[in-house]
Amino acid sequence: MKLRTVIYSNKVEIDNVPIYSCTGCGRSEVLPEVKPDLTGLIGQLGEEPGKQTFLFNELNEWADLLVEASSKRKSPDPAAVQQIVGERIDSLLELLLIAGSVGDEAWRQEIEKRLGQLSRCMMHT
Repeated sequence: MKLRTVIYSNKVEIDNVPIYSCTGCGRSEVLPEVKPDLTGLIGQLGEEPGKQTFLFNELNEWADLLVEASSKRKSPDPAAVQQIVGERIDSLLELLLIAGSVGDEAWRQEIEKRLGQLSRCMMHT
């Protein structure tokens, strides 16, 4: 697995997208767990987007954790990723409690979305 740049419509660069790459056959594929968020972003861009760049890790919690794990090593260590995921889930759950206690529904929904992104990936690892 690597973090790569996906180009959409020859104009939009989406950096830090988790991709499976097969060294044997050379095929690459977006991780199925992050594909809904990537296709959602592309859908928002429309058919004629302007030239722009996005950091996918700002939109997807799993990609963000992989960027964090990769900052220390070229290829993320699975044990390090699991530790980072556990720490992030704990942090998000704490934030969820705070968002609920202050009655901030939009913030609570954003945190739940991020927890959902992580849970999709944890079910397949």
